[in-house]
Amino acid sequence: MALDDTLSRSVTRKAMSAEMLDAETELQLARAWRDNRDERALHRLVTAYMRLAVSMAAKYRRYGAPMPDLIQEAGVGLMKAADKFDPDRGVRFSTYAVWWIKASIQDYVMRNWSMVRTGSTSSQKALFFNMRRVRAKLEREAGGDTIDGQTMREMIATEVGVPLRDVEMMEARLSGSDFSLNAQQAGDEGREWLEALEDESPQADETVTANHDTLRARAWLTDAMQALTDREKMIVVERKLRDDPRTLESLGTELGLSKERIRQLEAQALKKLRKRLEASNVSAAEMLASA
Repeated sequence: MALDDTLSRSVTRKAMSAEMLDAETELQLARAWRDNRDERALHRLVTAYMRLAVSMAAKYRRYGAPMPDLIQEAGVGLMKAADKFDPDRGVRFSTYAVWWIKASIQDYVMRNWSMVRTGSTSSQKALFFNMRRVRAKLEREAGGDTIDGQTMREMIATEVGVPLRDVEMMEARLSGSDFSLNAQQAGDEGREWLEALEDESPQADETVTANHDTLRARAWLTDAMQALTDREKMIVVERKLRDDPRTLESLGTELGLSKERIRQLEAQALKKLRKRLEASNVSAAEMLASA
């Protein structure tokens, strides 16, 4: 925290000591960057308005984000504004840059507020940054009268101009906070929340059954393969039993046969396997047929 404060003070001092640009100088710098990609002009323009970025970043400290990170995001917004600014529209750069700086900071705050995504739409962003202020305003206007929760949510939706469902969603997200899975459960001394998570890996009985079935299927297939010629075995292995099956064309080139002949041999070999498997286990034959 002390390092963060030192860094933010250093950046703030540097920003506040930068030159103040008059309208004409600002216009020349903006045109030099737009028309000639003059990096020195860009640096001078951005540096002059870094004080604006720092000032706007400071307004979002209450959301718990480190000040250096907020300043950095404000700087990103300032750079975007400089890159998109059209000096011929007759608007001062500071006026144009405010929107980009604010958008960059707000996006950062919302991304880092919680591990769960807080919101992405314009209405969700408006609620995130204005919901508490609007609620306090409505409570003041009520003059001490109690407003039930549903009525308050409807009033907030009307005041902000967003759907009621967005208000309900945002209220639920802002009412809670992230907790560590290593935190101990209340009333259960020594037991962490992590221990209460369900193990999604296969259970022992499922593993044993799966291994047993795999071994049986492998034995059936090994026995059935004895009914094939060496060439048919090769085709079946290369076409059906490899993780990366070979093409008919590549096998045809290796064996000196056409793709159609390889396809015929494959069909012939599978027919033999199916017949052999049906004699020992119907489900295994069905599994091979669907492969």
